[in-house]
Amino acid sequence: MDSLLRRIILVMAVCTFPVLMADAAAQSKDLTLGTWKLNVEKSKFSPGPAPKSLTVMIEASGKGRHVTTEAINADGSRTGTEYTAYYDGKDYPLKGSIIADTVSMKRINARTFVRTDKKNGKTMSTFKIAVAKDGKTYTVDVKSVTPKGEPVKNFLVFEKQ
Repeated sequence: MDSLLRRIILVMAVCTFPVLMADAAAQSKDLTLGTWKLNVEKSKFSPGPAPKSLTVMIEASGKGRHVTTEAINADGSRTGTEYTAYYDGKDYPLKGSIIADTVSMKRINARTFVRTDKKNGKTMSTFKIAVAKDGKTYTVDVKSVTPKGEPVKNFLVFEKQ
């Protein structure tokens, strides 16, 4: 019986190891992981005004990511958001947003994905995120609405810290 149990454990280990390694490899290829700061001068805001600063912290979370943002708005007020989501297109809770309560993500390729923010199931914002080949910058095309429902079209440039 001990021999059978050892064989079962060995088979389970052999079968599980590649899955664990694939998960680790997928996370190590996620070029968005780390801390990023908005380059306000290279970014475009319509309508404005631009924030004074915006920092995005991205950590691995299973096959997805945990994101925390900290902003200092043009008027000096501080805001932030937080979520954990996976690249599966499903909605996950979004904390801190004044226009949305869920977030979903879909990967387009290794360096590009789309994030969609919703309020009560209605799309409020879409973000197309593209990481540069060198992994030092990423850009975000934002299509959204203000809390008053006015259209927003921003282009953001972030630099890895």
